[in-house]
Amino acid sequence: MQLFKKYWLGLFGAALVVLAAFMIYEKLHPKKLPPNLIQGVGHIDGDLTTLNVKYPGRVVKIFVGEGDRVKRGEKLAQLDSDELRARLSRIAAEESAKRDELASKRVELEISKKRLPLLLEKSSAGLRAAESRKAQLKAEISSMREVVEQDDRDYARAENLYAKRLIQKELLEKSALKLKTDSQRLQGLIHKEIEVEAAISVAKADMREAEAVQKRIAALQKGIAALKEGVKAAAAAKKEVEAMMKEMTLASPVDGYVVEKIANEGEVVGSGMAVLTLIDPDSLYLKIFVDTIENGKIKIGDRAVIFLDSYPDRPIEAKVVRIAQRAEFTPKEVNVRSDRIQRVFALHIKPLKADPLLKLGIPATGVVALGNGTLPKSLNDLPQL
Repeated sequence: MQLFKKYWLGLFGAALVVLAAFMIYEKLHPKKLPPNLIQGVGHIDGDLTTLNVKYPGRVVKIFVGEGDRVKRGEKLAQLDSDELRARLSRIAAEESAKRDELASKRVELEISKKRLPLLLEKSSAGLRAAESRKAQLKAEISSMREVVEQDDRDYARAENLYAKRLIQKELLEKSALKLKTDSQRLQGLIHKEIEVEAAISVAKADMREAEAVQKRIAALQKGIAALKEGVKAAAAAKKEVEAMMKEMTLASPVDGYVVEKIANEGEVVGSGMAVLTLIDPDSLYLKIFVDTIENGKIKIGDRAVIFLDSYPDRPIEAKVVRIAQRAEFTPKEVNVRSDRIQRVFALHIKPLKADPLLKLGIPATGVVALGNGTLPKSLNDLPQL
């Protein structure tokens, strides 16, 4: 039994010696990065999309949570605004009233347009006929006055002659009858003249009415034109508020994920305030930092790979898409190969296609190949920074 224990203790001691020797060797002979590769560590970053509210309102419903997958155009949140609804109702009522008034004035205009020619024809024809008849009567009355005056003189002479018994009574009566008959004719003509004057007054009244209708038509046309503009303005205002109401529905502008839910249901949010933060997986990239010497060797489009700590043997093909044009002080969380390096350049390495393993904020290692350099297949092939 003692021999068995000594055997295992010896074997364990030998293993410790071998392990210590390996670690000393690794320390004295660390892995070196090939000269045609540039290595850096950083975090996965991306272009965040903030879903803002365009107009103030109350959050009625949020249909997604943090981490949920969303599609472009998908309804994510619903807001409501009592003020906008009241405004829309008022504008709709105004538009309806203006349309009703416009229809009424159009009917009135149509009736007036039909009535005007009849009035003009009636008043014009009546006035012409009455004035013509008046002129005719005036001549007849003038002539008849002369006849009556002559009859009156003839009767006076006959009466004088009869008194002197120079003529018979029959002639006196005949002269009196003629005077009476012609006087009655004169009175008849005068009465007709009065009737013609009345007809002229009626025709002139019709003419004035026609002129009033003409003015009314002009006023109606102006009123209709103004109402048309009013209806257009009301329709435009209604359309504007409807567009504002449409903005109360928040839809996803990208295919991606919900990073953060900022607002909650029931909250009142103001114009420009954020409700959700989204990210498009196609926008994810690894941000690493390189020193000034390495920066001069790298070009946009250079081949690269990204390694995640949890998947060291799964390289994600990528390329360089951005090189900062201005150096910055080395961030505290960034490791560089030399403590003497104080300024570094940010480098963006973007996957050639979206990878489901990449998540916003996780740490990763990026390797850039210079020229035709061979990229590593595993994170274990690289020295630790």
